[in-house]
Amino acid sequence: MYLRYFNLNEAPFSITPDPAFVFLSPRHRDALAHLLYGIGKGGSGGFVQLTGEVGTGKTTLCRCLLEQVPEGTRIALVLNPLVTPQELLADISEELGIDVTDTMHSSRLLVEGLTRYLLAAHENGERVVVVIDEAQNLSPEALEQVRLLTNLETSKEKLLQIVLLGQPELRELLQRRNLRQLAQRITARYHLAPLGLKETHLYVRHRMQVAGAERNPFRRGAMNALYQRSQGIPRLINIIADRALVAAFAQEKLEVTASMVHAAANEVQLGEKQVRRLHWPWLAGAAVVVLGVLLWLAFGMGKNSKPAESTVAVNQPQVSRPPARITALDSSNLSVKPAVAESPSESVIEPSGVSAEPMAMDVAQKQAKALAELGPQWLDGYQIQVWQDVADVWQDSTAALNIEKACEGNSSLGYACLRDQGSWAKIRRLDLPVILVLQSDRTQYVLLRGMHDDLLLLGGIDAPITVEQSALDRHWLGAYLVAWPQAKGWPAAVKRGDDGVAVATIMQMAQRVEYPYRGGLVFGEGFETWLKGFQIRNGLDADGIVGRNTLLHLMTASIEEPKLLQAWEY
Repeated sequence: MYLRYFNLNEAPFSITPDPAFVFLSPRHRDALAHLLYGIGKGGSGGFVQLTGEVGTGKTTLCRCLLEQVPEGTRIALVLNPLVTPQELLADISEELGIDVTDTMHSSRLLVEGLTRYLLAAHENGERVVVVIDEAQNLSPEALEQVRLLTNLETSKEKLLQIVLLGQPELRELLQRRNLRQLAQRITARYHLAPLGLKETHLYVRHRMQVAGAERNPFRRGAMNALYQRSQGIPRLINIIADRALVAAFAQEKLEVTASMVHAAANEVQLGEKQVRRLHWPWLAGAAVVVLGVLLWLAFGMGKNSKPAESTVAVNQPQVSRPPARITALDSSNLSVKPAVAESPSESVIEPSGVSAEPMAMDVAQKQAKALAELGPQWLDGYQIQVWQDVADVWQDSTAALNIEKACEGNSSLGYACLRDQGSWAKIRRLDLPVILVLQSDRTQYVLLRGMHDDLLLLGGIDAPITVEQSALDRHWLGAYLVAWPQAKGWPAAVKRGDDGVAVATIMQMAQRVEYPYRGGLVFGEGFETWLKGFQIRNGLDADGIVGRNTLLHLMTASIEEPKLLQAWEY
């Protein structure tokens, strides 16, 4: 669409992995070096582990690895590890070219065939490497089977090298006590973090240059906005940048501005209001009336009114609204605080919450209950209500519009919002209500308030629904938003040497988390060292700086509410 307009040879931000566009940041180069060391002569055999969030470039690194393997290396690539231990053995054998026609129904025969193959390869001076992508999906039994294969060794080296690529949940899986033998055999491990701001600029320039651009149409502010809205995740950078180029083409502009990037990100991450309006006419008449009322509420005209309930016929769980409670981060609960706040910009975070006390749930009757269908009508009618539901979760019923604006990039209205990428396990660890970003023919979103086994509690306090996790799996690609109340002047980053109320609040949070900090109330070298450890434990970039992501993890680890519900009546 825009190639000729910008004099490009090809699309610069395609999400398909093209070797010509590979951009290796210093972190990617470090990760690749770990992988190459692990499978090369320098490695001692056993396991190599690479983890990273969805979209950070693990698959790209895997392709680079396959192109740079040392001479005399045989590779077996397993892309679908959701198999039994026996099926995994068969997959590895087939990838290596071993005939399994007569052995695929016997684990013993499969292992014997692999053993003969490995011994023959070793005699020829060759190394054998098995690369397993999405390894977080391996069952403990399958991992144990693979570990047993690495027992095959000579007096000097092992005959098989295993490379495990996966999401951060892989690290949790390998921390299980019954897998400690495998964990002890990992000879190289690396966690791939998203790109930083400077790296994002270089990434955009690199892809534009490879695509044939004579000049980079993205202004500096536009690239800053790209980093802000994508959080440095390459896949999201590609999607947002591509749509921003379409916007510049449509407006007949030769430069991409920050406002174009924010508009593109809103379309990708939040859905366009105009797109939503196109779908309203076909809703039932009663639903239209409800939406009108919700619009009125969202703009603060009905602050004292109770939000209207959806007229879509769904099975609604009974979750009562508890009374307001003071949270651990309320300024009145800080045991150390300055006598006088220096300025409004240094006021503390002041979230107020709703109780996360679980209600009784008869798990034995779970399957006997009729669960709600997450139909398109319900979702279409819910797109405005979601912001009111988030406001209700924080028991600030007038904040719906401010929360929506915060998730569009405006953090000056008393709320902050972070877009992140992850998995159900990561959300469970975060333990906060989040907005799931769903993708079908357009972007839609829904508030997740509870998780129990394979059940999800969606929607607000007044009209929630319970659905099975599988109802969202097709449309949820790992993106979610989390919003929280925050002082309007809260700094974007707090680092070593800073002081003031923000630092005092952060130090109080650090004293309430698991493995708390006990070294005083000054953000010095000691706290910076502790903070880097906290960031590593939570899969964050260990830079020793309290940015939005680190602040969120400190906050959720130190407050009592709101939390994800673990049980409810339905």
